[in-house]
Amino acid sequence: MNTSVDIRMAASEYVDVCGTDDLWDGEMEAFDVGDYEVLLVKHDGQFHAYDGICPHQSVSLVEGHLTEDGVIFFKAHEWQFSAGSGQGVNPVNVCLQQFPVKVEAGRVLIGTEPLPKE
Repeated sequence: MNTSVDIRMAASEYVDVCGTDDLWDGEMEAFDVGDYEVLLVKHDGQFHAYDGICPHQSVSLVEGHLTEDGVIFFKAHEWQFSAGSGQGVNPVNVCLQQFPVKVEAGRVLIGTEPLPKE
């Protein structure tokens, strides 16, 4: 369970999206957060949130799947992203936009604005 808050956090409000037990390790789900569809991924006990729309074909990433080794695999065009960082695996020059995530009192909260790009 990720109980720490990302220090790069953008100034944003948070939306309570689910309980920590609602997503099993290795699962992902899409949520409407502010003006965004956000993909929430639970991998190795940690929660990660990304823009839920594929940067290539503007299709929902929740239609893909998460592999056991932590790769978000999008079946429509076989692009792949690291579940832990959002960094592209195939192709490597693309990165998913991250959203801040925090866990409080057994609830998962996602920031309404994406983190600044690095």
